[in-house]
Amino acid sequence: MNILVVIIAIAAVALLITGGIVPTLNFLLWVGLALAVVAVIAFLVRYIGGNRAV
Repeated sequence: MNILVVIIAIAAVALLITGGIVPTLNFLLWVGLALAVVAVIAFLVRYIGGNRAV
């Protein structure tokens, strides 16, 4: 699940940058924000849940 969180976070950052640079693709900003929120929630669930798999 750690790899999934990293992939979601990278996609969120890429979409945030793209959405900020290209005004016509402004919806990507919102998609990036949504993915960032999902990544943060997934990280918090994993962190609070005590899943310490290495």
